Amino acid sequence: MIDRWARKELELALTDTPVVLVHGPRQAGKSTLTLQVSEAMGGRTLVTLDDPEPFRLAKTHPTEFLHAFPPPVTIDEVQRAPELFLTIKAWIDRKRVPGSFLLTGSANVLMLPKLADSLAGRMEIVNLPPLAQAEIEGSDVNLIDALFQKEFSPRSFRGNNEDLASRIVTGGYPEPVLRSPRRRAAWFNDYIRTLLDRDVRDIANIEGLTQVPRILMLLAARTGSTMNTASLSRDTGIAHTTLTRYLSLLKTIFLLTYVPAWSSDTGVSLAKTAKTYLPDTGLLCHLMRIEEGDLEDRDRLAPILENFVAVELAKLSEHAEARPTLGHLRTVKLREVDFVLDAASKGVVGIEVRPTFTPSPNDAEGLRYLAELAGERFLRGIVLYLGSEVVPLGKDLWAIPVSALWQSVS
Repeated sequence: MIDRWARKELELALTDTPVVLVHGPRQAGKSTLTLQVSEAMGGRTLVTLDDPEPFRLAKTHPTEFLHAFPPPVTIDEVQRAPELFLTIKAWIDRKRVPGSFLLTGSANVLMLPKLADSLAGRMEIVNLPPLAQAEIEGSDVNLIDALFQKEFSPRSFRGNNEDLASRIVTGGYPEPVLRSPRRRAAWFNDYIRTLLDRDVRDIANIEGLTQVPRILMLLAARTGSTMNTASLSRDTGIAHTTLTRYLSLLKTIFLLTYVPAWSSDTGVSLAKTAKTYLPDTGLLCHLMRIEEGDLEDRDRLAPILENFVAVELAKLSEHAEARPTLGHLRTVKLREVDFVLDAASKGVVGIEVRPTFTPSPNDAEGLRYLAELAGERFLRGIVLYLGSEVVPLGKDLWAIPVSALWQSVS
């Protein structure tokens, strides 16, 4: 059993908050985590809205549902019955008891305004993405924390990237991690079909859901690029307004993630468009029909490796002490930095991703530009690359192995 970083956050939230929602993509491990925590904290009633009878009761008679399953209760896949939220609000307003309702959801309620607003001030949200590589490895080191220390020891991150391709095509969903490549493909096929049949239809009234897999494949092929809805509309033949609704839906069910543009107060003209990624490289490689051997081609590897780093940085950032925001830098003159970690008063760190075994100072050109823009706030810049050694690239600039994302300090 892999210990999830979110467990401590969840246990703490249940001690002082009436409603706690664990949300994240379907099959990320939400049910397993909530069951573990419930058993450790004394047990509670468990009901899943994937079961027909509780689902029917929650939809048609939410008050009767709560009388049938009173607190403390765990309600799994709560987004399937939005009718429950106002009833839960009324219950909490009468009896504000910490830990009364533990909810799980495969949709982001923050993008469903009526649901989010109904429990404002009464609910804490714990995000549970697919497994981070550091969680799989059992590492107790968070690279983000190390990067924001005043004294950084890059040479402790010598590593081994021999299994990088395997990690990329496997991804972080718990079930595929345990499967053979052939069985992994079957899982992803079923996963996409389940999302269409369940989650999408539960929260959206959109015609032509058969378009979703095609949109996903086009997004996979464009991973790491800035979102150009007009171009995507032309390629799919889907009207711009309809496509925008599709993209919002994919983000709501955690199948699309954005890295926003980093902003600077220097007056330099910076691009404001977010870059798009898929939330798991196992799913990404499945959609693109890419296997381990295909990643020996550096051109094919480059955008997929960037996606891999993007989702790992997001997971690490969420549990880092500094809690930096994750962005990207791009100027109108096409000067770029793949990722910018901004921790307000603690400073700015830049990260470039390079599918090379021989990093050079030229790979840090964007990082030097970021240092100029950030001024005294700039802490350091890192180039993540395929080798195993730490390579100095300039003042406060280092190339370190990609494995620093998950390895323990040596």
